[in-house]
Amino acid sequence: MASAYPYHVRNVVRAGIDAVELRDERSGAFAVFTRHGATLLDWCVPHAGEMVALTDGYVSAEDLAGQNGVRNGILAPFPNRIADGRYAFENRIYDLLPGVPAGERLIYHGVLRQMDLAIAEVQESIDDATVLFTGLLGPHAVPGYPFALELGVRVSFTARSLALNVTATNVGKHAAPYAAGWHPYFRLGDAAIDSLELTVPATRCILTDDALIPLAGAAAFAPVAPVVTSPLPDFRQPRALGAAVIDGCYADATPDADGLIRSRLRDPATGRQLTIWQRGGLTHVFTGDTLARDPRRSIAIEPVEVMTNSFNRPDCETLIRLAPGATRSFACGAEFHVESDRASDPSTPFAVVTA
Repeated sequence: MASAYPYHVRNVVRAGIDAVELRDERSGAFAVFTRHGATLLDWCVPHAGEMVALTDGYVSAEDLAGQNGVRNGILAPFPNRIADGRYAFENRIYDLLPGVPAGERLIYHGVLRQMDLAIAEVQESIDDATVLFTGLLGPHAVPGYPFALELGVRVSFTARSLALNVTATNVGKHAAPYAAGWHPYFRLGDAAIDSLELTVPATRCILTDDALIPLAGAAAFAPVAPVVTSPLPDFRQPRALGAAVIDGCYADATPDADGLIRSRLRDPATGRQLTIWQRGGLTHVFTGDTLARDPRRSIAIEPVEVMTNSFNRPDCETLIRLAPGATRSFACGAEFHVESDRASDPSTPFAVVTA
């Protein structure tokens, strides 16, 4: 039976991948997620007579299986890298890569992105569409991670926004190390990222070694500054990306009055803009220069709960600890708008759907 609402959810096959599409029938805007990791494959909105692609996702089943670049992946139970694939938690040492020799011990961005999830709930309404993906990460599923988590990813979609709420419940008998994030690659249609302006309201950045592992303790933090010698570019004010090559993390961002941290990507030629929001955490920026397919066609602006290698940092110990029976959520998302929309009525805010 056809839905009575303008927002629809339906099963689709996209480039050989089983997926679910959320669509606004009035505007034609849509987003497509695969059950494999609740990974966003495609997000498009209409503007100026064309469908504008806002993300750069996997384009085939082989591309998805390869996971190069972790395109639009949900990051859990840890974001980014864990040094040497080993970590210490509550006086025990765990090895995520048993038997892997030195020099090949690289692991990053968790395992949720490679899990086949169930669709536990679908809602269609006059205002939005939502889908809840769920899965169980059992104590024997991953070497070196003997903890049990019930994981959920709730996706909320409107004509111009996406919101994600990533939730974990510790269903085991012992505390577990856990943190989440999202690894979206954003674009504004066919505009080259060099021409786009980026804003990240962060006052500090994370210093790392050659393996991209943050330095120990307070040495990991440095102020961003509008000078050439700043460790990472200062994006507190809108700044063109140009030819900058970036793979780094920003911290201590200044939130807006509603408590949300907002980064922005803008195309000055068209007025198109994406606002990427997150409830707390840090923001990693990657200009995609090392991607196997289409390098620098998009930019990863990644909301994460904690910094890289948090499982091995005493200053992150309380942030990552998830007690037995406890639940923790991390909310983030993105909104599209065009400057001319606000120019007609600048007092009108853009609503945030926080899933």
